[in-house]
Amino acid sequence: MLTVAYLANEFPSAVEPYVGEEIEELRRRRVEVVTTSVRRPGARQEEVEIILLPVTITVAMQALLLCIRRGKQLFVLVGRVAFHGRESLSQRVKALAHTFLGACYATKLAKSGVEHIHAHHGYFGSWIAMTAARLLGVGFSLTLHGSDLLLRGTYLDVKLANSLFCVTISEYNRQYILKHYPEVEPAKVMVARLGAEVPAKILPGTGRPNSEPFTILAVGRLHEVKDHAFLVQACARLRECGLRFECYIAGEGPERRRLEQLITKYELERCFTLLGHVRRDEMSFLYDRADVLVLTSRSEGIPLVLMEAMARGRVVLAPAITGIPELVIPGKTGFLYEPASMDAFVDRLQLIYALMKSPCMPEHAHTRAGVRFLHRIRHGARAHVRNNFDKKKNLESFAELFLNRVRRQIENLPDENLILQQI
Repeated sequence: MLTVAYLANEFPSAVEPYVGEEIEELRRRRVEVVTTSVRRPGARQEEVEIILLPVTITVAMQALLLCIRRGKQLFVLVGRVAFHGRESLSQRVKALAHTFLGACYATKLAKSGVEHIHAHHGYFGSWIAMTAARLLGVGFSLTLHGSDLLLRGTYLDVKLANSLFCVTISEYNRQYILKHYPEVEPAKVMVARLGAEVPAKILPGTGRPNSEPFTILAVGRLHEVKDHAFLVQACARLRECGLRFECYIAGEGPERRRLEQLITKYELERCFTLLGHVRRDEMSFLYDRADVLVLTSRSEGIPLVLMEAMARGRVVLAPAITGIPELVIPGKTGFLYEPASMDAFVDRLQLIYALMKSPCMPEHAHTRAGVRFLHRIRHGARAHVRNNFDKKKNLESFAELFLNRVRRQIENLPDENLILQQI
């Protein structure tokens, strides 16, 4: 039976359900998956077999001996960190610390018989996984999403060079990797899209009576990169335009205090609500209640929340960045706006609001045409998710790609891995 170690910075994580889903898909194919997490998760710790931090003295001593015994495998990494590249001093120090954590991780994995290590996300956990794979003499691969590639791709050149293959979630990301890291073989970078379940039935698409407020929903961690402050400011503009609305943000994070202050500053307390963390089994209610789901992020992969909302026939509005246009096709599956343009964002929201009005008088036939237009968008969104972003199909595709590459690598290795036996 194939044994694979799966490493995430934090596992399990409520905001990254796809990590657990990929693990379960591999297990359905009789792969022994060792679940590992760099940090101790906040909940459901029983699902994690190895938690790296904090490191015990015993593990640290064993890791030091492993570094001495297998030091040649680290020369290239340490040399790159110490003498090459344009990284800052703090980044170099962190990379050296993560190299030692990689040795600690290898020590903890030694008795598991792993034949491959996969890191989900390209953050510091992927350096740890890469180091451990070199010390154990096994294959290494990683998945890249959004900010780990586009904003914080520290030492990504090294990680890609040492990887057996790289999985990414959009064609945009794949082209970005090939453009910015031309030394990477194109066949090494594979696209495996995320996906959502498409409900058999959804709420019918109806117009919004003038007596009811327009309901705006945003879902995402309260982090600076999600730029929820942009949404607060946009809502202040909407109120100035006389629009009756209610806005909800589902998510928790370090930006909450700042957002609360902005909501107070613009006197939006009666129409703007921070819901905090919402369990996944409660999200369906929020999606069904929303007239429009909005995204204001500065950087993204292809957000799962957009897929989930579209699968339920919700109208979505998102910035035209990165891989989002592969999911949201303007006028067909949703609406896009020019990134960081407040005017464009507010204009699109006003347009969606106007299209949703459905007075019954004959003189408002043009608004009924708008409702029919939105109905086509809702139908197109569901069809697009079903055909290209269906969770079940995409998980199966991911598992096939993953296992084909890993098994091909293992077939080319010697019959026995003596390194694992010596630790």
